[in-house]
Amino acid sequence: MEDEAEIYDGARAQFPLTFGKQSKSQTPLEQIHNATRRSATAATASNESDKKSSSSKPSSEPVSPKPRIGPSRPPQSLANSDSNREEDDDDRDVPVGPPPPPPGQTVDDDDDGEAMVGPPRPPLRAVDDSDDDDGEMVGPPRPTAPVSDSDEDEDEEEENQHRIPTSNEIVLKGHTKIVSALAIDHSGSRVLSGSYDYTVRMYDFGGMNSSLQSFRQLEPSEGHQVRHISWSPSADKFLCVTGSAQAKIYDRDGLTLGEFVKGDMYIRDLKNTKGHITGLTCGEWHPKARETVLTSSEDGSLRIWDINDFKSQKQVIKPKLARPGRTPVTTCTWDREGKCIAGGVGDGSIQVWTLKPGWGSRPDVHIEKAHSDEITGIKFSSDGRILLSRSFDGSLKVWDLRKTKEALKAFEDLPNNYSQTNVALSPDEQLILTGTSVERESPTGGLLCFFDRSKLELVSKIGVSPNSVVQCAWHPKLNQIFATTGDKGQGGTHILYDPTLSERGALLCVARAPRKKSVDDLEIQPVIHNPHALPLFRDAPSRKRQREKILKDPLKSHKPDLPMTGPGHGGRIGSSKGSMLTQYLMKKGGMLKETWMEEDPREAILKYADVAAKDPKYIAPAYADTQPEPVFAESDSEDEEKR
Repeated sequence: MEDEAEIYDGARAQFPLTFGKQSKSQTPLEQIHNATRRSATAATASNESDKKSSSSKPSSEPVSPKPRIGPSRPPQSLANSDSNREEDDDDRDVPVGPPPPPPGQTVDDDDDGEAMVGPPRPPLRAVDDSDDDDGEMVGPPRPTAPVSDSDEDEDEEEENQHRIPTSNEIVLKGHTKIVSALAIDHSGSRVLSGSYDYTVRMYDFGGMNSSLQSFRQLEPSEGHQVRHISWSPSADKFLCVTGSAQAKIYDRDGLTLGEFVKGDMYIRDLKNTKGHITGLTCGEWHPKARETVLTSSEDGSLRIWDINDFKSQKQVIKPKLARPGRTPVTTCTWDREGKCIAGGVGDGSIQVWTLKPGWGSRPDVHIEKAHSDEITGIKFSSDGRILLSRSFDGSLKVWDLRKTKEALKAFEDLPNNYSQTNVALSPDEQLILTGTSVERESPTGGLLCFFDRSKLELVSKIGVSPNSVVQCAWHPKLNQIFATTGDKGQGGTHILYDPTLSERGALLCVARAPRKKSVDDLEIQPVIHNPHALPLFRDAPSRKRQREKILKDPLKSHKPDLPMTGPGHGGRIGSSKGSMLTQYLMKKGGMLKETWMEEDPREAILKYADVAAKDPKYIAPAYADTQPEPVFAESDSEDEEKR
């Protein structure tokens, strides 16, 4: 046997390791990305460019409707310019009018092979030109395209310079209602989404395949909507804020680490309570400190907590109000360095506090009536000078914290119906993005709007979903855009990316096909019977057994009485099987005789008189000594006849 094994090993060594193995069929990446490519109608498009394109004259050549995202094409080489132009002319039909010059061409060859000096020669026209073919043209080239086409090219170049990754799209589904909270860790490997269906779903790009299923589902607080989620700076924990008065801390795998204490609702002064007394509205982890978190509540206060002590807070902040009372704080945030706190108050004001020794609740910056309605989201720029705000009044405003009397810019006509609608910045902070809600009679769905921060103008609007867009984020490492959508019946997280610009993230899970099930995966789960287990660990009875047990019980199953045959009694038919037990025994023993209708009532009573006199049982023995003897009058038949 050993000799045969050595011979086999020696022969096997002459063949490659892949000999005899069936190679798995792999789908090319181009085909995978084509399946997730967005349609041309949902691609990037600006309002201004749409107006210009509709009003401009049609060009002589058909223009591809597909937008170019990314850097402009490199100029063609000198050797290939003429050949490419000749091939294009052969493939296309004869155009009507002058053809536009090929883009990117800087040097052209003359008919005699000599290089032309100066600008490129304009193409031949129907009208006879006086220029000589062999002569060199001096001066700028003639205009060959209308002004509107050049404007469109400039708009495309402006869009391309922002490099917005929107060519492909995937959707992380699973929620049954609108997704109101979103958090991506700093490395871009895990995504958390919270919804109005009271659950939090955890997605891992490294372990997820193209089925896009979450690996864990949590319910932080039963019956309370999830309103905000925030990762810690080290991404080993995350904060979950729900509609309850207590925020929770979870580790990276979704295990509960602690829950902050709830305050006493009967204490009037909020600074004397140990925690929030009403539902939370927002919360965010400190950008630098791993133990500090910030929460805001409907009770009208902001609180700073230390996760090492869940029983009390570090600081209580009460915003400045025009009228005494409790006005809810709808949103809150830190700046990039964690030295300032900004809060949006229900009366439409924005207040900023600077963390310094001896600081209190008096705000350093107070913008009264910043919005006409409640504020749903605020965001600091990295330098801490610009503040962005989003509100229910359908506007997005850009503020300079050095001049707060008036906003730098207010973008209107941005519908907002959800209190978690936020505003975000691109990684280079050149673009501002936010989502819009769907109005009842509006034909358009939820949009993702991009604004230029330096020019303070609209760059583009992207149709993401027929439902409202609530949360949005642009991850700096992945270069992918996340947008949460949904309505009363469904919810999901849309991820926009570009295979040429984005890295990891969605690219990892899209290219990973789900594992096919084989016969070896079949595992029979052993059945363990433990009749003496504690009620906490006892297995719940199966529904089938419970159903069978209920069917046997005539009361729980509401089983009707079976019909009977033959004469009956008391409204029931039958005499033996279906009759009552008392009736059956009396009939069998001969005790049941219906003779009361034939007897005289007086005789029926008097027949027991002798028995009662001889053997008194109840009342007569008690009065035996004191009761007089009854004397009955003897009747005389003669007297009765006379009467």
